[in-house]
Amino acid sequence: MSDGWSDRKRRSICNFLVNSPNGTIFLSSLDTSDISKTGVKVFEMLDEVVEKVGEENVVQVVTDNASNYKLAGQMLMDKRKGLFWTPCAAHCIDLMLEDFEKEIQVHRVTIGKGKKIVAYIYSRTNLIHWMKEFTKDIELIRPAVTRFATSYLTLRRLHEQKGALFSLFTSNKWRNSRFAKSEKGKKIENIVLDNRYFWKGVSTCLKATVPLIKVLRLVDSDEHPAMGFIYEAMDRAKEEIQKNFNNVLRCYDPIWAIIDRRWETQLHHPLHAAAYFLNPQLHYSPNFQADAEIKIGLYNVLKKWSLTLMRG
Repeated sequence: MSDGWSDRKRRSICNFLVNSPNGTIFLSSLDTSDISKTGVKVFEMLDEVVEKVGEENVVQVVTDNASNYKLAGQMLMDKRKGLFWTPCAAHCIDLMLEDFEKEIQVHRVTIGKGKKIVAYIYSRTNLIHWMKEFTKDIELIRPAVTRFATSYLTLRRLHEQKGALFSLFTSNKWRNSRFAKSEKGKKIENIVLDNRYFWKGVSTCLKATVPLIKVLRLVDSDEHPAMGFIYEAMDRAKEEIQKNFNNVLRCYDPIWAIIDRRWETQLHHPLHAAAYFLNPQLHYSPNFQADAEIKIGLYNVLKKWSLTLMRG
């Protein structure tokens, strides 16, 4: 698994980790600041790591799904016939959440307003103290493993603390303060007390995203391997979203379209279908369904590995 990030000196660093039934361990770290981010260079970097670990020990290589990594992954599979490249599931789901914010107006507007509330309160010491009095010391900011999940989890926290926020912005403490008399304060108060648009928008956003955030938690967990559950979890998330919108097609169809676009072009791989089919916890459940797509994925994995064994 590769994980790219930037340090405080803005150097590009790539960490390499190895996962097995015994858990995940750190393998090495590389300063990639002077390495071109072309697909060819990324391929050479990944290929060297596979060589170090031993091709016979590698089933899957996981990276983010930027275009250069996608090209490098394909080149790696062309050379190393027995392994699969897949993009990081958590990254793909985060991109789905980003697409919601970019492409659906109610998400974009609601998140913007939510950020204004949080930024206004947390930039004023007195307001932070008052807010904590009303929320019983519960914070409004809800950090998550990915950037866009954080935005939606913060909306969820605002929704959970709606009553506390109402009480704060209608209290004498607020009304008698200098904040309530300022233009910014009045705007924030109007957002918080806006049941017609803002809070309705929060509810709409959460109906679409909470099921996906559950999948995100599954794939980002270190406790249990997620590969055998992703396929079924994504189907379950879509069904939950449909149910949240009372099966009204025009409400959930734009959400499904964004999910399907990312799932079908980036996240859905034969390994996911094979892992779903071979997962005994799911295979022997009453609701197990092995459609043509799942069987084809399974056959592709078996074909790839059988050819590799024959060559060996």
